[in-house]
Amino acid sequence: MDAIRNNAMWGARCVAVALLLVGQVRAQQGGAKTNVPVPPPTTDASRAAEEGTELDRVVAVVNGDLILESDVDEERRLMAFQPFHDVRIAFERDQAIQRLIDRMLILQQEKLQPGDEISDKAVSEQLAVLKKDIPACKEYHCETSEGWQRFVEAQGFTMAELMKRWRERMEVLRFIEVRFRMGIHISDDDIKGYYEKTLVPQYARQKAATPKLETISERIQEILLQQQVGALLEDWLKALRAQGTVRMMTRGEVTP
Repeated sequence: MDAIRNNAMWGARCVAVALLLVGQVRAQQGGAKTNVPVPPPTTDASRAAEEGTELDRVVAVVNGDLILESDVDEERRLMAFQPFHDVRIAFERDQAIQRLIDRMLILQQEKLQPGDEISDKAVSEQLAVLKKDIPACKEYHCETSEGWQRFVEAQGFTMAELMKRWRERMEVLRFIEVRFRMGIHISDDDIKGYYEKTLVPQYARQKAATPKLETISERIQEILLQQQVGALLEDWLKALRAQGTVRMMTRGEVTP
């Protein structure tokens, strides 16, 4: 089933936020920021402040809400929680900032149409499934609660922080689901076409037996749904950028 698994993963990536909208957007907590926060007082932080070292800075402004350098660093650390993450892929800072901007735009829209709060139980259940697909979890023995906690802390998070970040991700995905997926129809011909033109050749290249269409038709439908949602989402985000005010900040530039 490697072919269907790989296509499922690719389909999920078509929903831009499905794997990328994992992280914190601090400006969504209590409205827009007017000040750039600094870390709690510590010996190192105090010394850095005395020496004039920059502790945090604004990297982008999205309709008045700020994205900070510390948000970018957190995005980097959260990559470890992406399922099937390839550690050989280098972190791209500029791409991370664009992801944070897109996430900010979605959260701003979600805030206008808030749904019911996602429960701790739902978040914990999804994380329990997630950790099975994180290769690096094996050496930490994440199947145990102690091992999972060690892994989370090794990425620089507390369990409470991770729960909060993952809840935000689930809220974003729920918003996308409600806004885009309900109006999409996948026909039997669409499913059959994908099976014959995509999956059958892939299984042939792998010299593996192709599963019968009826056994994987639901999974194909999910892949096609994800692809169409991804396309609609991309167009919607472009429109939001055009309608709003998104500004990338250069180092040393003063926040407006």
